[in-house]
Amino acid sequence: MTAIAVGIQQLPHGQGLALPDYHSTDAAGADLLAAIDEPVDLQPGERTLVPTGIAIDLPTGFEAQVRPRSGLALRNGVTVLNAPGTIDADYRGEVGVILINHGDSTFRITRGDRIAQLVVAPVSQATWRVETALSDSERGTGGFGSTGTEG
Repeated sequence: MTAIAVGIQQLPHGQGLALPDYHSTDAAGADLLAAIDEPVDLQPGERTLVPTGIAIDLPTGFEAQVRPRSGLALRNGVTVLNAPGTIDADYRGEVGVILINHGDSTFRITRGDRIAQLVVAPVSQATWRVETALSDSERGTGGFGSTGTEG
């Protein structure tokens, strides 16, 4: 595992909250916390943007991915709507988390709740090469479901 130095700024409404933290030695994701003053009740089928109270300064060649927390998804049906959300290295605004409630009960978000996780990862950019024909492959032009058995 490689440690990457990432600058972080705690915004005024995030003061008093813990910075993103890894909860085990080999954890890939650091928990993001809700930086809200009043509880938010997320109704079934509803989505909302939850502020985290932080902005980050990623090194060039890296991105941060905002991913769901499996416990919220399993227990409450709450997940990150655009998972994974991508934070580019040149973005300096607040990290926000778009949560959606796929469950059948209201889900209450309170200040300091762990709402998502942040994974820092290297980035590759493609250089596009126009071709008149593409190479053959075993799959060919098969779409969804064409690589496995039916059923």
